[in-house]
Amino acid sequence: MTLWQFARAQRLGLIPGPDVAGDRWSAVVFDDALDRMDAIRQAVGAMPDVGAVRAEEHLAERFKMTVHSGTAAELARRGHLSVVGDHKGHPLYCGLTLENLTDRRKVERASAAGQLHMRDAAAKLLGIRESDLDHLVRAGLLTHAATARSSWNKHDVVLLYRQADLDRVTRSRRIDWAAVRATPRAAGPRSRRSAPRSGGQPDGDDGRTRHRDRPAGRPAAAPPRASTTDTVTPIH
Repeated sequence: MTLWQFARAQRLGLIPGPDVAGDRWSAVVFDDALDRMDAIRQAVGAMPDVGAVRAEEHLAERFKMTVHSGTAAELARRGHLSVVGDHKGHPLYCGLTLENLTDRRKVERASAAGQLHMRDAAAKLLGIRESDLDHLVRAGLLTHAATARSSWNKHDVVLLYRQADLDRVTRSRRIDWAAVRATPRAAGPRSRRSAPRSGGQPDGDDGRTRHRDRPAGRPAAAPPRASTTDTVTPIH
């Protein structure tokens, strides 16, 4: 039995705590656990507790589907996946719950609602300018659901917005969406960060410019949708 299996067996009450001074187990308790070892191993499962990335990769492989970054947190938010601890401040999800999660529809719904988007992608989905998205945040109508670190600069924290929150704010009657979306983009001198003119290079030396980050891809689970140039590493 591995250490994580032993810890889970204790958490499930399959093995009692130490009953002898010095945090030790008596021979009686030890022999009893040994006699039930096969049943204990079956009860604790074969998957250790994992972080969000590994949980989403497991679900993607198990159901042969795209699982977006943010799905594990969304499943936990909906009560379908237990958080049993943390590692360096990030949630650890119960491997046993993941093993027993067989409802594909729950995963599909969580992946759709929990999908994470960077600022530029979130604004594009709403059909507004990024500055308008900032207004929504300042007004308290929208807040980020997670963060990521840029692969270009590990000290830069990128805010990620949840699809379900974007859907919710789209339905808000407090916002005149027609007026917001009709607002023209600012005209005037173009910056080095401006998008390229039709058929041309972005303004700047030799057409080079620095762009916003996008999430790095992962083997099985899909990353947050973002802009099409740089990368970020989700914080899980």
